[in-house]
Amino acid sequence: MSAPHPSERTVAFGLSAMLREQMSLMAELHRRQRTNILSSYQPYAKQREFHAAGATFRERLFMAGNQLGKTLAGAAEAAMHLTGRYPEWWQGRRFDRPVAMLAGSESYELTRDGVQRLLIGPPLNEDEWGTGFVPKATIQATTRRSGASGALDSVTVRHVAGGASTLLFKAYEQGRAKWQANTVDYVWFDEEPPEDVYFEGITRTNATRGSIAVTFTPLKGLSAVVARYLMEKSADREVTTMTIEDAEHYTPEERRRIIDSYPAHEREARTKGVPALGSGRIFPVTEESIRADPFDIPKHWVQIGGLDFGWDHPFAAVGCAWDRDADVFYVTKLYRERESTPIIHAAALKPWGGTLPWAWPHDGLQHDKGSGEQLAAQYRAQGLALLPERATFDDGTNGVEAGLSDMLQRMQTGRWKVFSTCTEWFEEFRLYHRKDGRIVKERDDLLAASRYALMMKRHARAIGGNANWKFTARKVL
Repeated sequence: MSAPHPSERTVAFGLSAMLREQMSLMAELHRRQRTNILSSYQPYAKQREFHAAGATFRERLFMAGNQLGKTLAGAAEAAMHLTGRYPEWWQGRRFDRPVAMLAGSESYELTRDGVQRLLIGPPLNEDEWGTGFVPKATIQATTRRSGASGALDSVTVRHVAGGASTLLFKAYEQGRAKWQANTVDYVWFDEEPPEDVYFEGITRTNATRGSIAVTFTPLKGLSAVVARYLMEKSADREVTTMTIEDAEHYTPEERRRIIDSYPAHEREARTKGVPALGSGRIFPVTEESIRADPFDIPKHWVQIGGLDFGWDHPFAAVGCAWDRDADVFYVTKLYRERESTPIIHAAALKPWGGTLPWAWPHDGLQHDKGSGEQLAAQYRAQGLALLPERATFDDGTNGVEAGLSDMLQRMQTGRWKVFSTCTEWFEEFRLYHRKDGRIVKERDDLLAASRYALMMKRHARAIGGNANWKFTARKVL
């Protein structure tokens, strides 16, 4: 066999050199991608919604099921603020200078394995630091925390505007005192913080009008922090909820397997971000089983409204329709407002129908301290057709437990439905619970109004079609 011609050896050598160069380029490209994953972050729609809310709201909660991307979104945004590297699609808040940031979770170990890992990289492999959302080229210095292997205490990050941002890692387990740093611009709580720690975080940002971001799955039920977001409306506060249906990385089959793998009482929390109330839930049924798409109410159906009086806690009203043939009771529209007078409430409700009968509770018999007039009489004077007597069952009783039992039985048998547009009603439904066996009478105003309407359904009347219900509901919400 003859030896290769010199020209053939030259070609082979050239190809080998070209292959080595390509491999070197590919290795360098891979390194750059691994050490700058922030540049390739492409959020799902719900993650974008959470980010965008930062431009308007100071306090934000991203409440989602397990493994849906809430912590990842929190880490990506934190890295953007630390570095000043915002993508073209970014619509959230921007910092045009270096920031001071606090970030943490329940313990230093969980902070290390969650927040730190996503921001910096694998905690036990220092060679891999820089493979998190904070690009390797921007990490200027780190300090370690004693007592937790691989845990960091702080990170100094180069900002595009010049200078450096400071990131301090914290843990809830040490109490609020450990969150008492100097004034900061941004606080990220990953997993639900205790109330005192949460308010300490707010305090640290007061002087700067800084931002608070919270990302968690609500497994602790109706905690003070959850209630603050879901039930205490504020122009400074917003909640984004992400369900397993919003996570594009799961196929329908995978979603079904994941949902079925959880115990029933945790299913909605772990897959939909709905607060888990366990055995304390008063209505242990799924939202899907009672939710109905809106439709025009047939003229022959009878209708009735329910009122729950209030000042400090909201005044609430619901409009209901009863299909007597199928014995299905529908909540079709609602109104809820605090610290307003009967004139304001009545003006909002009269468009629902001048002949709509209204059920009302026992406290409507109380006399107003200023005018001396009964509450019920004040609403009648404003043109609402309040029924002559307070809400009772057919036998004259008015027990709360009996009313709740009637509602629950209807839900369980498909005879209680709520229009999907009644979002505030579902908020109360999710959080309605017992503590130590007793009903927690908070944030239940629309539910109470619904119960009064159901109790007095025998007085419901046909008031004609309801084709304009959609516009009415939008007006009063």
